[in-house]
Amino acid sequence: MSPKPLTAREACQVLRDIALGVRIMRRLGNHSWGEIYCGLMTVDADGWVITLYNDCDTLDYCDSCYSPDGRAYLFDSFQRYGTDPMELLSTWELAQLERLLSTC
Repeated sequence: MSPKPLTAREACQVLRDIALGVRIMRRLGNHSWGEIYCGLMTVDADGWVITLYNDCDTLDYCDSCYSPDGRAYLFDSFQRYGTDPMELLSTWELAQLERLLSTC
């Protein structure tokens, strides 16, 4: 039996924790946010593995989020509004994440 999937709210809380400095993220892979410019970047935060989409230096959407216990949130372009964790963040939290990603 597969584990229950992560909700957008659960994934959003991890992103919010990163923005607030509760969790520290580190880049996985060789390319920085600026080098990618348009594409996917994966980060780790306390065992949570999160892949975010960089659209011309703007944080666009959360492609996936895997919890340490193996549960997952996976982006689906047919999802309803409000089901992407990015849409649940405040303007400040989103800007803070972009700033952190640019220095990660």
